[in-house]
Amino acid sequence: MRKLKRILLVIAVCAYAIPSAFAMEKADNILGVWMNEDKDAYIEITKRDNKYFGKLVWLKFPIDDETGKEKLDKHNPDESLRSRPVFGLEILTNFEFNGNSKWTDGKIYDPKKGNTYSCYMKFVDDEKLKIRGYVGVSIIGRTTYWTKVKK
Repeated sequence: MRKLKRILLVIAVCAYAIPSAFAMEKADNILGVWMNEDKDAYIEITKRDNKYFGKLVWLKFPIDDETGKEKLDKHNPDESLRSRPVFGLEILTNFEFNGNSKWTDGKIYDPKKGNTYSCYMKFVDDEKLKIRGYVGVSIIGRTTYWTKVKK
């Protein structure tokens, strides 16, 4: 009887741990560098404290046509942030993997317009990521697709 209890305990621990390990592995599939739909920026998605973030790591046009200098976050509604460079800007913040197929509860910042939206992300396939930014509910928003950058 004692041996049976140990076996059942081991099975229970494995049944709990193995799916968690697979979910964690699946969650981290989003890590890496992605090209936006306009093909004018690369965003690197990283993980900190079990949340996912993304920053601009390449810009096709890093120089502002008006000033001849590096592009700044000039459309930001917060005046104090308008002098920060767009290159290196964190545009995805605080995403959590929902344990199934989506990264949710995050925000996406659009430096071209200076707007921040609620957002979720999910894979279309191994190389394509659906990004849905919205205000209030996800039905009111815009979808864009990013492509995995090959190393």
